[in-house]
Amino acid sequence: MNKQVTLLITLLLACFMPSAAKTIKVLAIGNSFSQDAVEQYLFELAKTRGDSLVIGNAYIAGCSIDRHYDNLKSDKAEYAYRKIVGGKRSELTGATLRTIIRDEQWDIITLQQASPLSGQPASFANLPLLKRLVQSYTTNLHVKFAWHMTWAYAEDFQSENFRAYDFNQRKMYNSIVGAVQQVLPAVGLHSIIPSGTAIQLLRYQMGDIVCRDGYHLSLTIGRYTAACTWCEFLTGRSVDGNRYHPDTITDDEARLCQQCAHEACYMQQQGRYLVF
Repeated sequence: MNKQVTLLITLLLACFMPSAAKTIKVLAIGNSFSQDAVEQYLFELAKTRGDSLVIGNAYIAGCSIDRHYDNLKSDKAEYAYRKIVGGKRSELTGATLRTIIRDEQWDIITLQQASPLSGQPASFANLPLLKRLVQSYTTNLHVKFAWHMTWAYAEDFQSENFRAYDFNQRKMYNSIVGAVQQVLPAVGLHSIIPSGTAIQLLRYQMGDIVCRDGYHLSLTIGRYTAACTWCEFLTGRSVDGNRYHPDTITDDEARLCQQCAHEACYMQQQGRYLVF
C-alpha cells in the first residue's frame, strides 16, 4: 500500500473516531442556581461519553456579584464549598473564596448574578472587578471564564423578587437576555452557558412545571436539563442521545430535556436567543 493511500485511510479514520476523553476542572462561583445546575447529574452525563469532570461550587444562597466581590476582597469565610471528584460529593463549610479558587488548577470558572438581579444591567457594575480579582488568585494561567445565564421565574411565582419584572416570566427572560447582551461583551465574557434558554425551551414543550418552588428547578427534569446544558458546553459534545438519566426521569422526558439543552447551546454558538 503506497504512502498516499495509507495517509488517506488514517485521516478518514480520525474523522470518524470519537475525540479523546477530556478531564475538565470547573468551578462555579454561584448560589442555589449553580447548585441546581452542577451538583447532580452533570458528572454522570459527562462520564457516559468518556469525560471526567472535577466540579466545584462556591455556594452562598442568593449570593450576588457584589457580595462575591466583597467576600473575595475581605477574605470572608462564608462559603459552603461543594466538590465532586470521581462522582463523590464532599462539602467544606466556612470556606473563603480565595481558598476555593486556589484549591485546583481550574480550567473554567463561571460567574453569575443573583436571580432577582439577573435582568438588571446596573447590578453588574462590579462584575469586571470580580472577574479581575478572581483571576488574580487562580493557579492556572490559561483559565477560561464563562457566564452562567440563569432562568426566569415561574409565571405563578408571587415573591417580591418578581415584582421588578411585573410578575411576567417573558419579561424576566427578555431582561436576562438583554443584560447578557449589554454587559458581558464589555467585560470580556463571551462564553455563555445558556441554562435560562434551555429551561425556557423546555417550558414550551412541557408547560411551566420545571420549578419546584417558583424559582429553583424541579429535582428531576429541571435540574437534569440544566446539567445537560452545562455538559454540552463543557465537553463540546452534543448531549442529545446521551444514555444517562436518573430513574426518576423517563426515556422520553430525558430525550426532550437533552434536545432543549442542545438547541440552547446551538443557538448560543450562533449568537441567537429566543425572541418574544
